[in-house]
Amino acid sequence: MRKILPGWFALIALIWFSAPALGQIHSHGIARLGTVEFKVECSPAAQSQFNTAMALYHSFAWPQSVAAFKAVAAADPSCGMAHWGQAVSLLGNQFVWPTGLSPELLDNVIALLDAAKFAGLKTQRENDYVAAVGIFVRDHAARSHVQRMQAYDEAMAQLMARYPEDVEAKVLSAVITSANFVPTDKTYKNQMRAAAILEPLFAAKPNHPGIAHYLIHSYDYPPIAHMGLSAAKAYAVIAPDAAHALHMPSHVFTRVGYWREPIAANQESSRVAGEATFDGHHAIDYMVYAHLQLAQDRAAQKALARSLGMKAIDNFAAAYAYAAMPARLALESGDWATATALPLSPGADVYPWKKYPHAEAVNAFARGVGAARSGNAAGAIEQKIRLVALRNSAANMGLPYWVEQIDIQRAIVDGLGLCAEGRKAECLDALKASAAREDATEKHVVSPGPIVPARELLAEMLLAQDKSADALHEYEAVMKKEPNRYRAIAGAMVAAERAGEHTKARVLAVELQKLGGEADAHRASLIEAKRIAAK
Repeated sequence: MRKILPGWFALIALIWFSAPALGQIHSHGIARLGTVEFKVECSPAAQSQFNTAMALYHSFAWPQSVAAFKAVAAADPSCGMAHWGQAVSLLGNQFVWPTGLSPELLDNVIALLDAAKFAGLKTQRENDYVAAVGIFVRDHAARSHVQRMQAYDEAMAQLMARYPEDVEAKVLSAVITSANFVPTDKTYKNQMRAAAILEPLFAAKPNHPGIAHYLIHSYDYPPIAHMGLSAAKAYAVIAPDAAHALHMPSHVFTRVGYWREPIAANQESSRVAGEATFDGHHAIDYMVYAHLQLAQDRAAQKALARSLGMKAIDNFAAAYAYAAMPARLALESGDWATATALPLSPGADVYPWKKYPHAEAVNAFARGVGAARSGNAAGAIEQKIRLVALRNSAANMGLPYWVEQIDIQRAIVDGLGLCAEGRKAECLDALKASAAREDATEKHVVSPGPIVPARELLAEMLLAQDKSADALHEYEAVMKKEPNRYRAIAGAMVAAERAGEHTKARVLAVELQKLGGEADAHRASLIEAKRIAAK
């Protein structure tokens, strides 16, 4: 198991409990958001407020940044860039686009860009910033999101080249490049291009929240996640009053298999976020996932109860968290009966699930897996049909990434259903195909990881058919992509033991015991690990 980072914990503790001292090192009114200097041709008072608004923007505090940019406009009505700030804040999280970018929202952004010109843009540079966003939002009915995103990326790159001394141009260009990626590109070309812009800035501007934040996003992929550890350890220190800054390091820590760090970080993130935004629920989803990898099922249940006890937030990320947390609890513990009957909570009578097929599909997937693993082929077929309908809903909403993800879930449930019917060879073929499809894509930023990796389910079915060596091979592939994943290590341990690889089984048993050293629930795999390790 990978080592814990005690220095990181100590530093975080110092930051959280030393607010007065830290307030002295920041130049704007809110003490702990990091330092941003975005030059605009506005009054001195408006300039200071603009920097604060941009610091909020860089930590994805959208409602607060919109309010802050409105305050800039009130302080200096001739500050056209205040309306630009509202426009980019209204667009929200670049890494979940096109989700949330309704025609109405895009029209509102266009209106804000027009207001920026009307209020006054005093330099060519300011006009270029407004024009770049305009390239993305104008004529949105006539051009696809992919076309507009590519044009936006190119426009921001040109702006960055035109103003080489402008740090914000580089930062904002990099984040668009990082978000403008193809999920099947395993070279991570655009993410690495963004990182190449941000890394020198990270050394030169270590207190800038956006630089650390966007580096984490750029490295949020298994093969390159380790490259983001420095940014991950820095971001919460830079902006500990921003809930998202406290949470974001978890994206890297989760990818490299650190579990205690995300738990601590997301406890604080959800506390700072409170009940008014999606951040609290999103953070708790990461907490639940991390607790389950440490066999802390009761702690995960407690975290889920905390989320469900908060105000229900009508939001893309919150919806995913509501569906994912109970699904993880049931599937990670192998409680197939509970998975089969998982309700949608909050209830469909009070929560707009139809707006979020990507989230409801998680519930259907968990129920389908639970049914198939219980031998209930008819129940699996029922959920497969439901997943087809949700896939079609995602297609109608223009969400191609989620169309593919939901269809992979449909294929997995279909494959497991074949096993439930006794069609073992067909089942394995279907799961192999599903695993290959899943491997060709990337996880979404909304999730700490797959609900259950397709390749892990394939390994479990191979093990159930006494194909232990093949199962071990598949488990090891999962462990490479998802380090320190509990069920993968536990399954690999059993597969190695049955395949006669006793030394490897003992090594895995010791690793599992370390992973579950602070378990708060009974797991038979820990008992088995103790037996194997003692042989």
